Order: sequence, then structure tokens, then C-alpha cells
Amino acid sequence: MTIRERFEAEEHERLSEYASFSDRSRGRDVPEEESDIRTIYQRDRDRIIHSKSFRRLKHKTQVFLSPYGDHYRTRLTHTLEVSQLARTIAKALRANEELTEAIALGHDLGHTPFGHAGERALSAASGTVFRHSEQSVRVVERLEKDGKGLNLTWEVRDGIRNHGTNAKPATLEGDIVRICDKVAYVNHDIDDGIRAGILTEDMLPAGCTDVLGRSTRDRINTIILDLVEHSIDSPRIKMSDAVSDAFFSLRKYMFDELYSNPMAKGEEGKAEEIIAMLYRFYFDHPEEMTEEYREMLKQGEELTRVTCDYIAGMTDNYAVMKFEEIFLPKAWHRT
Repeated sequence: MTIRERFEAEEHERLSEYASFSDRSRGRDVPEEESDIRTIYQRDRDRIIHSKSFRRLKHKTQVFLSPYGDHYRTRLTHTLEVSQLARTIAKALRANEELTEAIALGHDLGHTPFGHAGERALSAASGTVFRHSEQSVRVVERLEKDGKGLNLTWEVRDGIRNHGTNAKPATLEGDIVRICDKVAYVNHDIDDGIRAGILTEDMLPAGCTDVLGRSTRDRINTIILDLVEHSIDSPRIKMSDAVSDAFFSLRKYMFDELYSNPMAKGEEGKAEEIIAMLYRFYFDHPEEMTEEYREMLKQGEELTRVTCDYIAGMTDNYAVMKFEEIFLPKAWHRT
């Protein structure tokens, strides 16, 4: 018996009946020989961590565009916080921790530069509905490894695709990531908003903080304990009515007071214009894209799709650099 097979046997002894067992995965689109050491979901997690798209998350916006200071969240630190929260809950519920971690680490791989502002701008420029969840799946299925994709399992891709608010992932592990994404961003965005001087703890609705707590630490602890208590021996993640009402009210407050606040979002119009102008340029000049994207066009991919792929893969810094390179006059110097 290999080490992997021992791990698979142990899962059947210790995990919940609602967990996703590694040896019962629906598998990969392209069958592969199994590892002697790692389970199928461990391999997916490792592939995501070693991907170029994962590394680029460190230079993509979470809420604040190119913030001064090292302590504001980026898309990468958000992803790591989602993973940590989701693994904590998965462990407590005896779900498959490796599957949960893989979904969490991959859920935002398709995010555009400049966060949701970039997503809106790319939708408007392309005339298509650009969803970062769908783009994250496209990243792992098509764009990584020079067009070969990562060949991840069906369960991981389903969890990535269905991490949105109203989505319904097929696994308990996907459901855990879906709610932890929201728990993470609401709470760490409060922390960043306070750091930026836009929010104070006292500004948060008392009806929410009375239930959830009056610090980021207390709120996260309250929510996690409530989720675990109400989700034991259940195929779906659940909150109590009181905690759910308080949390989603707090989330609405954040959309009203931070995510649309001109102090935090005042530069988004410029970011959206950068994305729009880059889209038009590369759509008209596809020969200026890098080789891997030009190759996709040769293989018959639609120009609109490939242009979106190229721009969505950019970091904030790279998008600004390309904008300056293409549209701003260069200073004359003697050669």
C-alpha cells in the first residue's frame, strides 16, 4: 500500500459522511497516473501554489488601489486569509481539508487588475459579461502552462466556479470556501478601512457589533464558532439566524460606506479608463500580445476572449506600465 493509499483509507475513518473523499473524486479531464505520496486534492493545491497566476495575486488590488504602506491587503493576502478560515472550519467539520484549501487558493486566480473596477471595465469594453469566478476556471483549464492548463479535478474547479454569493457548489468544501470568502473580505476590509482613516470601530452598526463583537478578532471568532456549531453533520454550511442577520447587515454597510466611498474608490475611474484603453489597443493590435496569446488566436480562439484573457492576467503595476508605454509620450534622449 502506498502512502497515498494510506491517506485515502484514513479519510474514510476520520472524515464526515458529507466530506469529499479523495479516492471518490470525479477526476480530471485528462486522466493521469496517481502519485505514490500525495492525494489527488493535495496535488491540485500544489499546482495552484506553483502557478504563475497565483504569484501575480500579490500585485493585484483587493480594495485600495496601489496603497501606500505594506499592511493593506492585496488579492494574495485575501486569498491566504480565506484559505486559513476555510481550513479551520473544514477541520472542525471533518471535511476534506486539502480540497478546501485548493478551492480557496484558486478562487480568485482570474481577477483583473484593479479589483472589481477592472472587472466592470473589461465587461464594458468587451461587450461581454466578465466574471472573475469563470475566468479563474479558465485560468486553470486553459491559460496556465502555456495553454495546457493545470488539469485540476472536477471538485476543485466546481468550487472555484461557484464561490459567489448566490452560487451552489456541489461539495461541502466548496460551500465552506464560498462563505469564508465573504467572512474574510468583510472583516479584513474593515481593518484596512480603519487603517486608512475612512472607518472607525465606533462607526460600525451597533446592531451588528452587539452580536458579532467589537474587534476584527472577535467578529471572526464569533462567526466561525457559529458556523461550526450549526453545520456539524450537515451537507451544507449554516449560520444561526442572529449571526447571519448581523453579518449580512454588516456586509451591506461595507458596500454602502467603504466599497463606494470616494476616499477609497476615487481613483477607480482612472483605473477603468486604463483597462478600457488597453482593451481597445490590444483588440486592434493583437500582434502586440505575448506569444502564448497569439498562439491561442492561431488555434481559433476568439479575439474578444483572448484580449480579455491577456488583460485580466495583468497585475496592477503591469497594466499601468503598459498604459504608459503605449499611450504616454516618451522623453527624447540622444541614442
